[in-house]
Order: sequence, then C-alpha cells, then structure tokens
Amino acid sequence: MLRPFLLALGIAAAGPALAVGSGDSSAPAPTPTTTECTDGQVYDSESQTCVDAESNLLDDDERYGAVRELAYAGQLENAQRVLATMSDQRADRVLTYWGFTHRKLGNADLGMVYYRQAIDTNPGNLLVRSYMGQHLAETGAIAAARVQLMEIRARGGEGTWPEAALASAIETGRGYSY
Repeated sequence: MLRPFLLALGIAAAGPALAVGSGDSSAPAPTPTTTECTDGQVYDSESQTCVDAESNLLDDDERYGAVRELAYAGQLENAQRVLATMSDQRADRVLTYWGFTHRKLGNADLGMVYYRQAIDTNPGNLLVRSYMGQHLAETGAIAAARVQLMEIRARGGEGTWPEAALASAIETGRGYSY
C-alpha cells in the first residue's frame, strides 16, 4: 500500500515538470504556439509570427517541439495538424504522438495501432511503451500492461517518467493525460 502512495506522490510532485516528450523530462514552456497561434500554426521566432505548420521556415525538430507543446496544452487537434506536416510519418516519435493524440481524443483502437507501429520502428521507445501500458491498465488489461513495464525496465528505463507513470497506472487503473 505504501509503494503506490509513494509512487503517486512522486509523480504528482513532478507532474508539471514531466510531460509528453521524447527524452526531455521538463514540461514545454508555453510559447505563442499555444497562446496565440490557431489552427495548427506554429510560432516562428525568426519572423516573430505564427506560420502554417507546413511552412519551409520550420524544420521537423521545430514541428516536433510544437507538437509536444500542443499535446501538453491539451490542443490535440492542433497537435495532429502539425504532426501531419512532418516529413517522416514513419518515425517513432511521430507515430508515438499520433497514438497519444488519437487515444486522448477517444479513438483508442487507432491510437494502439500507432503505438504498435512506433514499437516496431523503435523497440527502445520507452515513452510509447508507457502510453500503451497506461491504456492497457485503464482498460483492465493489467497483465499486458505489466509486460510493457517489464520491457521499460529491461531497456534501461528504471527510475524514468515512463516507468513511474506506467507503474502508477497499473496500481490505480488510471493513466496520465500528458
């Protein structure tokens, strides 16, 4: 009983600092992308304007940062608009976010398809394993969620946000919205 409490306490304390992301454990700072831009636009710091996500002023790393920020802010449809403009739709980081946004928008089956594709592309993607496992835990598939937790640990993810979030979801039946 003490372990789930301590785990939940640790995640709750770190929650604002641990967000949807690649390997970065800090929350994305709000920028005009989430505070001023609309319809999937991204703020371009050089031109100091909101630009369409497909603009040649942006590269995929900038788009990815915007996707991460938009997802963290709960702007899932906007995150998908930006995702759609990324050049490598088969990259595991792109597939992870397609899965996350679809799952959070209520289309968990499609989200799981993207999660599986991301794992097939990069079995060491701890974040996608955590998101997949959280969904499994939320739906009562605890044994399958534990498989993902064991994979995270076996791949060096002990002590990381993906491990802690999934372990908490297994204990509580509730995943995280970031």
